[in-house]
Amino acid sequence: MINEYSDYLKFIDDALEVAKSIPRYFSKFSNKIYCNHQKMAIFVLMQRLKTTTRGIVSMLRASSDMRMHLGLHRVPVHTTIVRFVKKIKKQITKLLGIRQAVTVAIDATGFELEKKSYYYRTVWNHKGRRKIKKFMKLSITVDCDKQLVLTHKTRKSYAHDSRDFKTLIKPLKTENVLADRGYDSRELRKFVLLNNSKPYIPFRKTSGRDGYYQKKADRIFDKKVYNKRLIIENIFFCIKQKYGSVLRNRTNATQKVELISKLVAHNVDRKQHYFLLILGGCTNARIL
Repeated sequence: MINEYSDYLKFIDDALEVAKSIPRYFSKFSNKIYCNHQKMAIFVLMQRLKTTTRGIVSMLRASSDMRMHLGLHRVPVHTTIVRFVKKIKKQITKLLGIRQAVTVAIDATGFELEKKSYYYRTVWNHKGRRKIKKFMKLSITVDCDKQLVLTHKTRKSYAHDSRDFKTLIKPLKTENVLADRGYDSRELRKFVLLNNSKPYIPFRKTSGRDGYYQKKADRIFDKKVYNKRLIIENIFFCIKQKYGSVLRNRTNATQKVELISKLVAHNVDRKQHYFLLILGGCTNARIL
């Protein structure tokens, strides 16, 4: 229990460090009681603990250590966090600023919205009425070695996964791009090759392999490298299990902020894990 508590305190320190990517204050006329870095760290910690704004405020009131690590002289009311989430929607993407990796994987998944209950959507609403199937679609690229989320794209409309492929891959510097058969396309393979990367995208049975770029991609394809794509499926599973698969906010903008904060929380956790692995390796080397 003590180790788990200390992990939360270390999580707060790392979240504050990541939050430095956004401005400290929205305006020079802000009251400066709480800075944006503190509010962002509280909101990311809220995802880590899978609680509400009222819940995280109660925890901060009960824990002097958490308040000390956050640098809080007093605990904010829950509406302070709610107002912050509405304001940060344009700048929160800065928290995911990693743009370089040796091997990246791309895929998409969905997060359920909490607006209407499962009973309303499936049972009560089935008599002659249209079923409601609203969700937030998330497409991401991840570093297959460090298991960090690199780029992301959210949608509330139905769209094919390949529609966001170029937007997600273009900002990255990478050697290998892994994707499943849903991204099987001449255009996408050509796009990856022209960006000096290697596409590991399997062909469908009906896909033609004629043409320069198709043949080149076919020669490059290595199943051992492609098998690393399973890492992104594991990341989706971890994010939904640890931080929740349901978005609590009601508006589209705040739902996006909540979803991105889950990705930030995942990256903070992974950086802690990666640091411990390096530290453990150095300790073992000294012993030997």
